[in-house]
Amino acid sequence: MSLRYNDDQRLLADSARDFLAARSPVSAQRRLRDEAVALGFDPQLWRDAVGLGWSAIAFPETFGGLDFGCKGLGPIFESMGRNLSATPLLSSVVLGGSLVQVAGNSAQQAQWLPALIGGEQRLALAVDEQSRHDPRRIALEAKAEGQGYRLHGEKFWVVDGLGADAYVVAARTSGQSGETQGISLFLVPADAKGLTVSALALIDSRNSARLQLDGVQLGSDALLGTLGEGWAALETALDRGRTCLAAELLGMAEQLFETTLEYLKTRVQFDTPIGTFQVLQHRAAQLYVDLALSRSALMAALATLDDASLDAGARARLVSLAKWKAGDTAIKVANEAVQMHGGIGVTDELDVGLYLKRVRVAQSSLGDRDFHCERYASNA
Repeated sequence: MSLRYNDDQRLLADSARDFLAARSPVSAQRRLRDEAVALGFDPQLWRDAVGLGWSAIAFPETFGGLDFGCKGLGPIFESMGRNLSATPLLSSVVLGGSLVQVAGNSAQQAQWLPALIGGEQRLALAVDEQSRHDPRRIALEAKAEGQGYRLHGEKFWVVDGLGADAYVVAARTSGQSGETQGISLFLVPADAKGLTVSALALIDSRNSARLQLDGVQLGSDALLGTLGEGWAALETALDRGRTCLAAELLGMAEQLFETTLEYLKTRVQFDTPIGTFQVLQHRAAQLYVDLALSRSALMAALATLDDASLDAGARARLVSLAKWKAGDTAIKVANEAVQMHGGIGVTDELDVGLYLKRVRVAQSSLGDRDFHCERYASNA
């Protein structure tokens, strides 16, 4: 299992870094926030990213993909983290697209995958129903009715839910909350009667939505996969998303660390750079170790996504380890960045605060530190 990107992946990393530094620096995210852009991202930036092939990286060539593997997503999300760049790559491609690829029939794949890869349409995954991520607790009901299904319930924290063309809704068709059996996946059009989509404000100013499903009627062709057996596909997609978030968190942490080191070298107090103070050197050294461990965990997790020989439990352990460690490290680095920048660390003019807010949200998304510690232990 390689813990380094190969030559092709490093070229992808260089391309993503240069593109985002020029087209989507931190100032662009600040502008999206200040202008209260509902989508949370720049549509033209997304079209250009699609043109670079980002949306096609992990999909097979038969659907117009590049068949590059999920590991190729790692450098992209690291660069997005470094620049605080917002795109629907996670929601529409990694989560929504993965579910269509893994669980969809040939007709659903033919309808959606080329459109997602080409950026003509967007999907969003609706899974969470509580403040804490736990897909086992899905309670939204999908009852069989006639030749289709009727859905009742709510979903929260739907990433990029505003403006999506359709939603992959995880619902319960049998069993009780807490069980993995009885979970089914449905494609719900954004204009479905009885569906209400509203904005949910988050501290990172990204696109997040609440879905209210009040008797939404769907045909049998809306079902993704086998009735009551959507758990395996859902976990596959979520693990891809969790690993991509870990890469984004690592990118943010590394950028914050580099920014803070530069400040320690240039900030002078008592006629000497504060970076010469031993206590700050020790704190920075500990962060460096945590960053190295986070990268090791991330690379292992990325490798598992393309390794068909690993069982689901082994993949779950490595993915949860990466998401936990990257999130834990990113929070430590962000907190230390605020402290080491002194009084200006808490000002809005400094980019540190923007990173801190995004770190908090990304760390909680698709499972926070507690969730992934528990998941790791349960799969040991």
